[in-house]
Amino acid sequence: MINRIVRGVAGTFILISLLLAVYVNLNWLWFTAFVGVNLLQSSMTRWCLMEDILKKFGIKDEKQSSLKDSRSKA
Repeated sequence: MINRIVRGVAGTFILISLLLAVYVNLNWLWFTAFVGVNLLQSSMTRWCLMEDILKKFGIKDEKQSSLKDSRSKA
């Protein structure tokens, strides 16, 4: 679940910043670049701030929820 939310948020940020760059100011492309750099960084380091934020809000990772389900069934 967390991976889907992170990808959805990143995609939404990119699309919004592109629209803002077209209709408001080209400097919004810096925000698009920021999102892209964060995605690249998280692919190399396996650390994502958005994941940490979502976990603090109580959203479970697929692996964590499937482990709990298998433990409760046993």
